[in-house]
Amino acid sequence: MNYKIDVSKSIDELSEKFAQILLEVLGHGKKPINIALSGGSTPKAVFDFLAEYYKTKIDWNRINFFWGDERCVPSNHPENNYLMTQEYLFNKINISPKNIFKIDGGNNPKLETQKYSEVIRKNVPLENGIPSFDLIMLGLGKDGHTASIFQNNIKLIMDKTICAVAEQPVTHQKRITLTGTVINNAKKIVFLVTGESKNKTVDIILNKKEGYEKFPAAHIIPANGDLVWLLDNEAMTNF
Repeated sequence: MNYKIDVSKSIDELSEKFAQILLEVLGHGKKPINIALSGGSTPKAVFDFLAEYYKTKIDWNRINFFWGDERCVPSNHPENNYLMTQEYLFNKINISPKNIFKIDGGNNPKLETQKYSEVIRKNVPLENGIPSFDLIMLGLGKDGHTASIFQNNIKLIMDKTICAVAEQPVTHQKRITLTGTVINNAKKIVFLVTGESKNKTVDIILNKKEGYEKFPAAHIIPANGDLVWLLDNEAMTNF
């Protein structure tokens, strides 16, 4: 598998690189694109950067926004990924509500999983019978999880559904997540990873060290798309 590793000296530099990737995926013309967002501290900083420096440089209404995962909490809860995106990006840019396809974390998890799967099926083009996002943003946990696919539910990497209910192994909080099947069918996948706390995990995954297979993020291998790791110096490892 071909993948690109790009190391930045600061979060602003990393954010600028993500902005350029977003512009590249968007391209010219009027065709809309579909992207799935991630939660977490690094995306928060990236959204803040985009809102400040790319508010008028990006045609935001050509982008349909979805989420790769969501905590099963109401949309006004501080842990809600949609709320974070709204506060740091949507409230600061010109974007129509019809372009935002949020997961209702306050709904019954099983019912919302079915509902959101149908929303994706109706709005994201299929490739080989599987929804194919133009861009998926992913984070990385110290435990090697990505989206809400944890080691205790790593089988979701191969799950043939679009979305599934997952459980955070420590807090037992319910999550709704895209499956690995859908993530790996994206045209472009970008990991955003910052901080020294992620260094060891990045090292194990990218250097395929002993036990790397237990990390869900190690199984993000696009079927036909591109994979980019945007890292900062602290998350970087040796190759």
